[in-house]
Amino acid sequence: MGLLYMKKIYLIILLLFSVASVNAKSKQEINILADATQKRFVKEVVGGQAFLDGAAAVLIFPQVLKAGFGIGGEYGEGVLRQGGKNMGYYSTAAASIGFQAGAQSKSVVVVFMTQEALHDFRSKKGWKAGVDGSVAVIKWGVGEDINTLDIKDPVVGFVFSNKGLMFNLTLEGSKFTEIKR
Repeated sequence: MGLLYMKKIYLIILLLFSVASVNAKSKQEINILADATQKRFVKEVVGGQAFLDGAAAVLIFPQVLKAGFGIGGEYGEGVLRQGGKNMGYYSTAAASIGFQAGAQSKSVVVVFMTQEALHDFRSKKGWKAGVDGSVAVIKWGVGEDINTLDIKDPVVGFVFSNKGLMFNLTLEGSKFTEIKR
């Protein structure tokens, strides 16, 4: 690799760590933003509340910031909720290479459908989607009730932009790590 390429990688990594440290949120901030994201989920996903009520747990990342120029990365902080109670706080981070320029924000909701999947997630110090387990991003038609789908995946994900629920995305490569708040 060339020196210029290595400098770009270093600058992106430095930018991500700077953004992560500056944007470190308190428990209260994460909880307020997660409440708003959960309300948005229930509003935009028909049958969303019943779906969440039937899940083992839900991991909510209200703001995942992505930035890059050729090489990019993303970072966000969220909360794991089980039975309406906060069970822990987590960060998500990922890196990417390819055509990209600029910055964007998204919200991510990861739903653990089984106790086994939740236990597997919580037993690891860092859980990477696609390595330690897969996260299926659910697709369905407008107006269709999520509870009418036969979801067999133990972990499912939903990604929202400022325009609404996004489809045909992947969370593969995202790493989730517990943080102290």
